[in-house]
Amino acid sequence: MRFLRIALAVVSLAASTAFASPVEPKEGAEFVTLAAPQPTKATGKKVEVIEFFMYHCPHCFSLEPHLAEWVKKQGDNVLFRRVHFASSPSDPEAHLHLTLEAMGKSEEMHPKVLQAFHVEHLRLNKDAAILEWIPKQGIDQAKFMEYWNSFGVLTKLKSASQLTQNYKVDSAPTVVLDGRIVTSPSVVAEVNPGLTKATEYPAFQQTLDALVTKIQKEKGVGAAPAKAPAKASAAPAKSAGK
Repeated sequence: MRFLRIALAVVSLAASTAFASPVEPKEGAEFVTLAAPQPTKATGKKVEVIEFFMYHCPHCFSLEPHLAEWVKKQGDNVLFRRVHFASSPSDPEAHLHLTLEAMGKSEEMHPKVLQAFHVEHLRLNKDAAILEWIPKQGIDQAKFMEYWNSFGVLTKLKSASQLTQNYKVDSAPTVVLDGRIVTSPSVVAEVNPGLTKATEYPAFQQTLDALVTKIQKEKGVGAAPAKAPAKASAAPAKSAGK
């Protein structure tokens, strides 16, 4: 991602990233801080965490289960939401996300849309393809169209590109914490070259853990106890085919 790499290159002129560590993330290494912090929706001990993503992005698809696991573990420590990176003021994928969000179906449908793109290889990047696919998911098409054409959704769609500019995001996936701290799996991997494909996402989770703790300390609030991982079932689950 161009913004983070430029920022990190500048910082590296003054400080080496040899001490980079996912468990002790450093400014200019695992993350950068926005010069102009953006307003957040979190209150109390909660830390707002925004994932800027794109449905068609293979890296977003790979990150999804790891990020979902992390959000579940953090529990009451975070307020998590997604923003679809809009490539244009009429981006069909961003339009789909905003419509599902307005209908209260974003969380329910998110994995289904990713499945459609990356497993079923459907090209839901045109309005017509999306509108043909929606009824097949058990969603009332008339109700969907009502939200799709609503003033609220269309207004958010037109301003989506400005939103990504405000956060200085130019690629996906990117994660922003507390409206000011910007990071991504690729940035963490880049400054920690010992990571492998198998350890990249766990390392990113560690980075996010440390950043949430850092933000809560700065706010003078205590963290809520992290949720224990679910116990493994006695019978092994069947693997889903790719």
